[in-house]
Amino acid sequence: MPEVIALLLAAGSASRFGSDKRRARLTDGCTLLAASLTSARRVFAEVYVLLRPEDDALALGLPADCPLLRCPDAALGLGHSLAAGVQALAAQPAEAIAVLLGDMPWLAEASLRQLCAAAHPERIVFPLYQGQRGHPVLFGRAFWPALQQLRGDQGARALLQAHSEACHGVALDDPGVLRDVDTPADLA
Repeated sequence: MPEVIALLLAAGSASRFGSDKRRARLTDGCTLLAASLTSARRVFAEVYVLLRPEDDALALGLPADCPLLRCPDAALGLGHSLAAGVQALAAQPAEAIAVLLGDMPWLAEASLRQLCAAAHPERIVFPLYQGQRGHPVLFGRAFWPALQQLRGDQGARALLQAHSEACHGVALDDPGVLRDVDTPADLA
């Protein structure tokens, strides 16, 4: 399988949730962010969590051995956060980087493994569930320089559109690739 590292984005403001959703407790008592990390760690040997500079990782439920990255410009949008994370990991010898969201703990392990198997340095891989594109998105190394240039709050949408020939959707029977948490009701 190609070597893929994971970047778990958790530096957003979560304004629609009403409070810090990363600290929200799931039915098992685990925080939303910690559950998302646990899901990723089942598949990826290296998972880096991107936080805001002022965040207390332990208060967010993250284990002490969790590799952390900080984004001082997180308030400027998802593009800034993604750029900072990829920049910090640019020296890693991986073929691809899986960009996961900190509010998606329901990703199936088998789905993540299928996505990793499709990873390639010249490819952008994403899951499809019933025709809808989901997360995570795996970016081959060829796209890391462009990711480092992202700004604003649009994330990598324009990058995917500009390189549609390199995009590779993987059909999965996993609604977890679409399920994120925007409001407290989404936790149910």
